[in-house]
Amino acid sequence: MSTALLTISTALVATVGVLGLAIGSFLNVVVHRVPAGLSVVSPRSSCPDCRSPIRGRDNVPVLSWLLLAGRCRDCRSPISARYPLVEAFTGVAFAAIAGWVVAGGAGGAAVAPGSASGSPLEGGAVGIGLVILLVLAAVSIALTLIDLDTHRLPNVIVGWAAVVLGCLVFAASVIGGDLAALGRALLGGAALFSGYLVVALVSRGGLGMGDVKLAGVLGLVLGYFGWPQLAVGAFAAFALGGVAGILLIVTGRARRGDGIPFGPWMLAGAWAGLVGGPAVADWYLRLAGFG
Repeated sequence: MSTALLTISTALVATVGVLGLAIGSFLNVVVHRVPAGLSVVSPRSSCPDCRSPIRGRDNVPVLSWLLLAGRCRDCRSPISARYPLVEAFTGVAFAAIAGWVVAGGAGGAAVAPGSASGSPLEGGAVGIGLVILLVLAAVSIALTLIDLDTHRLPNVIVGWAAVVLGCLVFAASVIGGDLAALGRALLGGAALFSGYLVVALVSRGGLGMGDVKLAGVLGLVLGYFGWPQLAVGAFAAFALGGVAGILLIVTGRARRGDGIPFGPWMLAGAWAGLVGGPAVADWYLRLAGFG
């Protein structure tokens, strides 16, 4: 990589990371207000104790919390460390995703679309592919926190994610000249939605309709990036969720029959498929004697 290209890549990663900090601040609002049925636009954020509006200088991600020593400027009530942690995590996640794509991850390198080691990110589709991953990351963080807090996956978030990601997948497929990727996305979304719907009906409450709807969105994204990503992502969700459930029961933090939020494990499984799907698929095919 040339010095100029390295400089541009570094600047891109840094810029996306800073954007992630700002998005993380907004996600804190989403996580707090959406489950309560409140607007994420108005009124302005305020201290939950004294109701004083948060000043602009006190709303800088992470930095403001540190400068205020984690307390409200007006009433000195403690501000949860969760807020800067979400902001910092989102910033790091965004920067990591950008660096991964720049380095050729998610098929950013010149590879054959849809192959066991490739995906449709070539040429002009790379930029849109990065946006798809960033939107998915923001949705993943918000839904994970909400599901852990409330055992719900709000329709408003899942619905908007479906619309935005669907439009982005369509645009990337057309710009990249790979309509096969669009076909995989539609099949992936339909397959996971249908599969989860069957499990939800058979298990009689074991999965909620929020999980079913989210499965369709994740199947759309995973299918777009490739069959290995879809297969590994679908399997990893149940593997991770099963292990987590067993650990919770063994450690006494849950009992058999208790409802355990499955959304976080679906999202974690999807990211496992995106990152490790091609490698896992290649390993499995070689192990089975097909490689």
